[in-house]
Amino acid sequence: MLDGHSHVDALHAIAASLSGTNLERASDHNQRVTLQAIRVSGQITRAELVELTGLTLPAIANITKRLLAEGLIVEAGRQHGGRGQPAILLEMNPDGCFSIGVTIDRDHITLVVLDLLGTVRARASREIDLAPPEVVAQFFRTEISAILAATRLPLSRFIGIGVAMPDDIGRVSLARWPQAYAAWRDVDVARLFADVLPLPVFVENDATAAALGELQFGHGLRHRSFFYILISGGLGGGIVVDGSQFRGARGRSGEIGFLPVRSDRTTARTLQEAVSLSALYDRLAAAGYTVDEPEQLCRLAGTPAEAVVEEWIELAADLMTDPLVATNCLVNPEAIFLGGRLPAPLVDKLAAALNHRLSELRDIPQVAPVLRAAMAADAPAVGAGMLPFTDRLLPSRAALMKTADN
Repeated sequence: MLDGHSHVDALHAIAASLSGTNLERASDHNQRVTLQAIRVSGQITRAELVELTGLTLPAIANITKRLLAEGLIVEAGRQHGGRGQPAILLEMNPDGCFSIGVTIDRDHITLVVLDLLGTVRARASREIDLAPPEVVAQFFRTEISAILAATRLPLSRFIGIGVAMPDDIGRVSLARWPQAYAAWRDVDVARLFADVLPLPVFVENDATAAALGELQFGHGLRHRSFFYILISGGLGGGIVVDGSQFRGARGRSGEIGFLPVRSDRTTARTLQEAVSLSALYDRLAAAGYTVDEPEQLCRLAGTPAEAVVEEWIELAADLMTDPLVATNCLVNPEAIFLGGRLPAPLVDKLAAALNHRLSELRDIPQVAPVLRAAMAADAPAVGAGMLPFTDRLLPSRAALMKTADN
């Protein structure tokens, strides 16, 4: 929950997106806008909703009546201290509905259950290298069955499954990539999960999903334009402009990991071959240190292996500087967030190294700070879990276009 000042700042930052519309048959969009305003505000009166959304009081009254009937919001007492009869406060009902978010990455699988406030109500994760489709399906079947039994959350209140995974997961070769992993090329990912639970399935790039998680629950509440860099088994990025994700012509914007590398310090051909957990693990292995989980990196402090990690951070900062210069000049974000599974102390060191290099470049008109993301290790799974909410309940440009076309 945001504190008082942060709450006000967040509301001001997103005010532009909380705007109703007079488009014919746009009631669905207006309901989405109203629900988002309630979600971000915590508690709010109908009069405040009118001011925040620009909708009329009768429109707000009708919308909130529907939301109350559907169990998506609840009354939370009355607002005292003003003149006249105290106004009724409205807030989100966390149990109004639920979603499932899944991350499939080359080194782990993670599953989260989100409530309508975005709170993680249950979580399961497994460290596994290059899991084939049948292993992922079995993990999902086993873990979601256990979660539903333990939490007793009603399946009837679940609205969908979001799946976050790297693009071309069965096509892009990384270190230690077995040929059998190519099975992912021919898998219908949505069907893989729909066969387990009869729910709509939404599939998204993992870095794009992580950026969505940051937008909805992290620093994106204050920074409406940013570049999110996901450091995991590979390297990816997601771009948010004015509070909306920028996907590009074919959904491939932000693909920083595929940028070519030309350096005498590494044999890597692309940036993710040098700047990723896979690359770091291989560098450590070449020096005689076995590491295969992110948490193990934190235990290297004070050992000779720490020098290997420090060298990798310096190399990563050198290789990432030019791409971030291009990002600043072409996108002009408010901030660049580093997230993913790299432990926080190492993220902070990498951010400091990048900020130092960028500060020395005097010819760039404006340089955005590089910061540790608020949403880190579970960001793709949480962002994936937001996909059903965005499709069904929350405002988006895509939803507004659908409304206009109906």
